[in-house]
Amino acid sequence: MKVISTAKDMQELSIKLQHQGKTIGFVPTMGFLHEGHLALLKQARAENDIVVLSIFVNPTQFGPNEDFDTYPRNFERDERLAKAEAADYLFYPSVAEMYPGQASVSISVIDRVDVLCGAKRPGHFDGVATVLTKLFHLVQPNRAYFGKKDAQQVAVVHGLITDFKFPIELVAVDTVREEDGLAKSSRNVNLLDSERKEAPALYQSLQKAKQLIESGERDVEMVKREIERTIKKNTSGTIDYVAIYSYPELKPLDKLDGQFIIAIAIQFSKARLIDNIIMEI
Repeated sequence: MKVISTAKDMQELSIKLQHQGKTIGFVPTMGFLHEGHLALLKQARAENDIVVLSIFVNPTQFGPNEDFDTYPRNFERDERLAKAEAADYLFYPSVAEMYPGQASVSISVIDRVDVLCGAKRPGHFDGVATVLTKLFHLVQPNRAYFGKKDAQQVAVVHGLITDFKFPIELVAVDTVREEDGLAKSSRNVNLLDSERKEAPALYQSLQKAKQLIESGERDVEMVKREIERTIKKNTSGTIDYVAIYSYPELKPLDKLDGQFIIAIAIQFSKARLIDNIIMEI
C-alpha cells in the first residue's frame, strides 16, 4: 500500500489507472478506522481492481462549537488497518493541500439537509459536499462506498452524484454493529462505562419499531412514541430527535408507505450517537 499526500499525485495516479482500464473503489473517511470502515474496504476490495482509502478530517463540515480539534486521530493505526484490508492507496492530504486558499466557488446543499442531524448543523453538509466534490475529482472512482449508519449523508451524496452527473456508483453498506447491537462509531470511545451499558437500547428501540410496523402499524407518531419510551426507560441520554421520513428524499410522511428511514440521535455526556434503520412496505 502506498501513501499519497498531494492532490497532484493522487489525480495523476487516478488518470493513469483509468487509462489502464482499472476500476477504482473509493472509501472516503475521517480516519480513526473501526469495523464499519473496514466493512467498506472489504466490499470495495471485492468489487474493484484498485481500492483507494482517504483519511481527511474535513474542517469545513464542523461547526464552531463542534469537535474538530478533539476528533480522534491515529494515523499509524489507521495505516496498519488499511494495509491489512489490502487497500492499494491511502490518500492522506493536509488541510492546506485540500484548501490552499480563499475559495472562489462554494457548494450549497439545498435539499435533504433541513431535518435530522442537518437541522442543527447548518453548513455541515455544504462542507461534506465540498470535500467530496474535491475528492471525487482527485480519485475519479468508479464506485464510492458509504455506511448506512450515516444515512442522511448517504442521501446527500446520492443527490450530489445525481445532480452533478458524477460517473460514480454510490454503494451504501449496511451498518456494522457490536455484538449487543450498538452501531460502530469513532465516537463510542467517548461514552462513560455506564453509558456504554445503556447504549444498546438505541438499536433495541429501532427493532421494536420495526416489529410494530411488520405487525401492521402505519401511524408515524405511534411508532415514534414507542421508540421514545424505550430510550427514556433504558438510558440516561437526552433524545435529540426521533424521526421518520421518506428515503432518500427525507420528506415527512403522513403514514408509513414506500421506502422510509427511522432515525434517532441521543446525546450522552460526552458523545452524541445516531442510528437508523431503512424499511420498505
